[in-house]
Amino acid sequence: MASIRRLLRLAALAGSLLICLLPHLLWRIMRRPSPWPRRFLALAARSVGARVEIAGHPHAGDMVLLANHVSWIDILALGGATGAAFVSHDGVARWPVIGWLAAQNNTLFVARERRGALSGQLDALRAALLGHQPVALFPEGTTSDGSGLLPFKPSLLAVLLPPPRAVMIQPLHIDYGADTAAIAWHGDEAAGANAKRVLGRKGPLVVTLRFLPPFDPAACADRKVIAAMAHERIGQSISAHQHPSACAAPPV
Repeated sequence: MASIRRLLRLAALAGSLLICLLPHLLWRIMRRPSPWPRRFLALAARSVGARVEIAGHPHAGDMVLLANHVSWIDILALGGATGAAFVSHDGVARWPVIGWLAAQNNTLFVARERRGALSGQLDALRAALLGHQPVALFPEGTTSDGSGLLPFKPSLLAVLLPPPRAVMIQPLHIDYGADTAAIAWHGDEAAGANAKRVLGRKGPLVVTLRFLPPFDPAACADRKVIAAMAHERIGQSISAHQHPSACAAPPV
């Protein structure tokens, strides 16, 4: 049955892409901002079994979202719900199909391991913030098991001091509830193995996007303060909504 579920979900993903691809290309030809990447991400989230729920209030103006990172489903759920552009390592840009799709959503590719690259990355992020598309960062820099938070890496947050335009920082807790441990992408797990496991799981997956109170980065002394404030608020939300089975080891 797991194999059948994987095939059905992959077919639904392919169907979602076909539905959104042609109108997106037409929007691009007409040089109009395309709503179709966001619609594709929302359809893709449903295709893999995710049911996205919203808790709290997304900021109505320009915003930078700082979120915990548990799974590749985070991007589908968050992108579909908010239309946010993401910051990703530049290796994703070279992935077949995935890299092209990410570029269509204005993904900012950064070279994390390249010396001297930070200045150019900050310039690119500053340019992205001049638009009105929300920008989402996963400041842990990698996925965690969802039961807590890794330390935040504040380097890219330097772009917010001073911000290139009036933006608010909104911390976001991506919450998989009791399914957290079963969904989490652990560092030693191959991408293919994780996708196979997640796509073959039984039943729907409820993903709650918990939008926490936003704050003004201009009121912060430096990027470390921004990182610490967001880390504290997301950590408090994780503790407040911790499910007893969320810390259990995923099934083998």
